Parts: sequence; C-alpha cells; structure tokens
Amino acid sequence: MSNADLDNKIKDLVAVMAKDPSNIDNYHTLAELYLEQQNYEKVMSVLKSLLDLKPDDVRALVGMGTMFFYERDFRKSLEYYNKALTVNPKNFLIYYNIGNVYAEWKNFSKALFYYNRAIDLNSGNSEIYNAIALLYQDNEDYVEAKAYYEKALSINPENVNSLIDLGNVCFKLYEYETALKLFKKVFVLAPDNDMVAVCIANALTIMKDRDQAYAYFEKALSMNGDLYRVYICYAIAATEFKEYKFARDLYSRAIEIGPKKADAYLLLANLCSGAGDIKESIDFYRQGLRIDPNNSQIYALLGNAHYLDNDMEQAVAAYRAAISISPANDEYRLIYSHVMEDYVNSVRGSND
Repeated sequence: MSNADLDNKIKDLVAVMAKDPSNIDNYHTLAELYLEQQNYEKVMSVLKSLLDLKPDDVRALVGMGTMFFYERDFRKSLEYYNKALTVNPKNFLIYYNIGNVYAEWKNFSKALFYYNRAIDLNSGNSEIYNAIALLYQDNEDYVEAKAYYEKALSINPENVNSLIDLGNVCFKLYEYETALKLFKKVFVLAPDNDMVAVCIANALTIMKDRDQAYAYFEKALSMNGDLYRVYICYAIAATEFKEYKFARDLYSRAIEIGPKKADAYLLLANLCSGAGDIKESIDFYRQGLRIDPNNSQIYALLGNAHYLDNDMEQAVAAYRAAISISPANDEYRLIYSHVMEDYVNSVRGSND
C-alpha cells in the first residue's frame, strides 16, 4: 500500500473514531496502519489511548511491550509484558517475548525458562525453537544449538534464518560439508543474498576448493550488497590460498569503499606483518588508529610491529596505550612486562 493510500485510510479511520471513540477494534486497526507507515511514535500514542480506555487489553499491552523492546528499553518492555501475563497467563506469545527480553539481558536461565513455557503452550511454533537455539549458540553450546535448529527446521524446513544459523553452528562444529549443504539450500531459496554466497565461499575455502570459493565470492560482488564485507572475506580466503598480492588488492578495494572503517586497515596490516613488511604494517595500524583511536587491540598489534622493528621505545608506548584502554587485559600486561624488560636492557646496553 502506498503512503498516500495509508494516509487516506488513517484520515478516514480517525474520522470514524471521533464519532465512536469506544470501539476497541478501531484503535488496533489504526495502530497497525501507523506500524505499516513505520511511525512508531504514533503507534505508541494510539496504544496508550487504548489502554486508557481498556487497561487490560492484551494486544495493546503486548504491542507496547514490543515497541519498548525495539527501543531497547527492556525494563519498560518487561513491565508491559508482565501486565499482559496477569491478564492472560495462557498466551504463549507473551512468554516468548519475555524470553526475548531476558535473552537480551544475557540471562540464560530465565530466558530458557520462559521459552520452554511458551513451548508448553505452543509446541508447533518454529520461532520458539529457533530462539532457544540462538540462546545456546550465544552461550557457545553448539551441540544443543544444533539440536534446536534442527527441531525448528523439522517444523518449517524453509526457514532461511534457521538454515543460515544451523550452517554457522555446523561451521563451529567443523562439520563443513553439512554447513555447505545448508548454505546452498538457502541460496536456492534466496539467490540474491550476498552474505549467503559469502558463507558458501567461506565453507569452500575451508574445504580447499579455491576455484569454487572464488566463483561464489564473485557472485557476491555482483549483487552489490555489503561489498566492504565481501571484499574482506574474499581477501581472507585469498590469504588462506597464499595469494598474498591478490589479498592485498582486495583489502585495498575494501578501503576504497569504506575509507572510514578500521577493519580492512587492521587486516591489511596483519598481512604485511606476516609477510615481513613491518614498516608498511606499522603505517596501516596507524591509519586504523586514526579511525578507531580507542581500540586496544590495534595498539597491541602496533606494539608487536614496533617490537619486530626493534623500536623498543615505540613498542612500550603502544602497549601502555593498550593497557590504559583495557587495564584488565592480563595478556597485554604480560607482553608489556617482557617488552619493558627488553627496552631497559637495550638502554643499559647502549650506555655501557
């Protein structure tokens, strides 16, 4: 529906509501029209008016909870979901939404409790199993995650998100052939998805099939999606196949597309460092720091590069910067102590 059509429908409905302000269904319809317009402020205004009229309207309470959820005000979201639950304790969707709130808070046990309660009320909903799978995946329990993704897919075999997520989990479990089959199935369902093409290419890279991997990277580039990310993944693959000059060219193309993003500079610096081009790697690390000056990892890598370049003073300065940003990182402190010891010895040696 066009915006003009939506505007006309909204105007007509508002006129009707002015004559009959107690009709609950009209409020829900108006909120849905505003939602279609993506006018979330208006959606919340209509739902609040409805709740003033009927405080125990479950749809409105869940709608408000969902609006606050997408605004990432999870406490307010939970408040509305709990109100809805007191009105209708048998609504699986409320338990599912509360589970989502606790998942956002990284409270595994409570999220799992509410998701399981949702399953008790609606065991045939694939999205609940998918949510539990994501919960386990975030908790790095990939075996359990795989089982729940498979359950979700047994209910809805063509759920693209479940297929992609299961493919990623199989990747984590080193089941590359299974991951590849899943990604290829998704590619049939969503042939214009550049990131699925990249997933296929990454799997083929791990399986050492250079020609097929490159073919899928080229397909991804032809889709004009997130080219920056595609070039970076392509460059990482080229590095795996020891085609370092090609990898550098790909990182350079990524930098042309996203000159204000630090990732390509960092990865290109790592490539140069691995190839022994220390001076060049230092330059790329510094370019990355200009974009992301509070990145302790880049400072640590810069410290490593200076150390390899036998510039102990600059290495010490870089590690001090890394520690000042991430004071709890024991690895940085340990390396810093070794670098500092070498620096002190080098100063003493030069004074003897």
